[in-house]
Amino acid sequence: MQTVILVLVEVLIVIGLSRLAGLAFKSIKQPLVIGEIVAGIMLGPSLFGLIAPDVAASLFPPETIPFLNVLSQVGLIFFMFLIGLELNPKYLSGQLEVAVLTSHVSILVPFSLGTLLAVLLYPLVSNASVSFTAFALFLGAAMSITAFPVLARIITENNLQGTRLGTLALTCAAVDDVTAWCVLAVAIAVARTGNFAGAIPTIIESLVYIGFILTVGRWFLGRFATYYLRTKRLSQFVLAGIYIAVVASALITELIGIHLIFGAFLLGAAMPKNADLVRELAEKTEDFVLVFLLPVFFAYSGLRTQIGLLNRPDLWLLCALVLAVAIAGKYIGTYVAARVSGINNREASALGWLMNTRGLTELIVLNIGLELGVISPLVFTMLVIMALVTTFMTSPLLEWTYPKRLIKLDLVEPQAEQQTDIDTTNQGEYRPYRILVPVANPSTQKGLLQLAVAIALNYQQPAIVNPLSLIELEEDYAFESTPGEADRLIDQRRVQLEDLINALEPAIAQSYVHPIIRISNNVARETAQIATIEQANLILVGWHRPAFSNNRLGGRVGQILSTAPVDVAVFIDRGGERLEKLLVPYSSNIHDDLALILALRLLINIETCTLQVLQVVFENYLQDELSDELHRIFRQLPISVRDRIEIKIVEAPEPIQAVIAASEAVDLTIAGTSRAWGIERQTLGRYTDALAIQCRSSLLITRRYNQVTSHLTSVLSEVSNPESALRI
Repeated sequence: MQTVILVLVEVLIVIGLSRLAGLAFKSIKQPLVIGEIVAGIMLGPSLFGLIAPDVAASLFPPETIPFLNVLSQVGLIFFMFLIGLELNPKYLSGQLEVAVLTSHVSILVPFSLGTLLAVLLYPLVSNASVSFTAFALFLGAAMSITAFPVLARIITENNLQGTRLGTLALTCAAVDDVTAWCVLAVAIAVARTGNFAGAIPTIIESLVYIGFILTVGRWFLGRFATYYLRTKRLSQFVLAGIYIAVVASALITELIGIHLIFGAFLLGAAMPKNADLVRELAEKTEDFVLVFLLPVFFAYSGLRTQIGLLNRPDLWLLCALVLAVAIAGKYIGTYVAARVSGINNREASALGWLMNTRGLTELIVLNIGLELGVISPLVFTMLVIMALVTTFMTSPLLEWTYPKRLIKLDLVEPQAEQQTDIDTTNQGEYRPYRILVPVANPSTQKGLLQLAVAIALNYQQPAIVNPLSLIELEEDYAFESTPGEADRLIDQRRVQLEDLINALEPAIAQSYVHPIIRISNNVARETAQIATIEQANLILVGWHRPAFSNNRLGGRVGQILSTAPVDVAVFIDRGGERLEKLLVPYSSNIHDDLALILALRLLINIETCTLQVLQVVFENYLQDELSDELHRIFRQLPISVRDRIEIKIVEAPEPIQAVIAASEAVDLTIAGTSRAWGIERQTLGRYTDALAIQCRSSLLITRRYNQVTSHLTSVLSEVSNPESALRI
């Protein structure tokens, strides 16, 4: 019982640390799996055992390791089932000839280089009990593997699934995955029998079993799919049957002489690919596997990773050589094959970096090699470092080679808003005035989008409103992170946004509104990036109450306010639909200037609109004056607009209370992030929200980024014809 309690304590520590490390690496735009692998290494002799050897020995004694091994093997069986389940044949439908050539060359070149490297490493880091053939096969397989799940996640997060590069990379990775697992199966058979000739019976038995699964097994699994289509639910009875089949298939491949994981992978690949069945089966299976079992596998691997074994400069040089061969073999093989196939230089280079992703798949291969005794703990540690480095470098090198500003140019089917951008730009001297509107929930944010339309649209200047919907993926290997599922979520969100756009008034405004829908792992950061790429004039965001704070200007809204490199406005909607009476409290700072400028834009666009500029002063104090920029703008306004502006000066000891009182008589109050209005930056980058809570009207809070940015210059010269304004 003492051992069981200790194992449970270990599991608690492993899950907690893996989540924390995973989140830390996600914050620097790295896959969650990198953090989980690092967490496992931290718990092993490389860190924990180094700084607190006695505590580490007490917490992870030898008698608990077999329990962790059993849990990790169960996790691997079902993880490989998920990989096979999500290996959709549609990934093999795009550019198949190019993909087959590219993927096989990307395996052949690193495999060959790995075999040559084995000639050097074998006498240095192996022993006579291991045949050179088995050692070379394992090293070649480790060099040539690509982690399909991690690559698919990177493609999804970078919104590459609709590009030529994304579809080609997915096809290459799918072909690569199948080929690499076959190579690994042969390597395992050779390692267990000692030579290639002895492995032939095992290989023949494996081929017979593969044929059985793809015929009889697929027919049997089809019965499950038929039952599911009839009942429209995956019952516990059916789920139990599938899990029994997974475990049985894993046992059969283990008895054949390859490994447990191949049977699970094969059964997942043979499952009928009905979209609803695959989705429900993956969702029911993956949470426990990914959250509970896989971190145990990472910890088990980390306990066997001993970076301290690299205790001499020559060993570090060998490690660097292993890393160089792995990177160069995969990149050069992919790049050359892609170029020969007619792929342009940039896409071929990006494909090379994507195929270098190894991640968890590499760790599975390495653990099998270590269990069989084919590779030593020293080689295992070198290859774990290689897996971490090659996966870590993929995202930054992909961004460097294939920046996000170029992704939308390479969409297989260009989206509507991109074509509109080009057409609209040619209509006038100025580029379109653009407002980016992050929309978290399309069913509740009509008022936000209607305000964006009111600010943006008139006949003097081309304008575009982009509702921005970012679908955030929380988990690393979750089914929703697969490109096919991501496309489904995007299509679903697009329908919701189209319903929202069709509800806007007047109907003519709807043609100026073009949604942007993306997958994201960091909403605030992605919003700022898209605002830069799209050259937005303004980000208009609705407030939300953060989960861990009552501050309406905290959470993601606060992050956007603090980090977005464009002007930002936060809208707190009180439900009023009219925009006839505006109030701008003015205290002479650049954020109040932006508030007044946006109010003037509304005044120009809506001829029935009136504006009150409220200046609150203390007794015996001179009132704040308008900035030079605003004086210049006021002079350019036609009389028909100036007549609808009232500048009111009031004396009050509490400026916020004066604004609150004035807000009772208006439809919208627009206030800058000013201390005077109780909206100011605090030490940790958050904003206070006293006015946001007490204001009687709808409230728009403005934060100016750059005084050079103008929201009015392009319309002032022609605004003298108010009859042409778009009435909203």
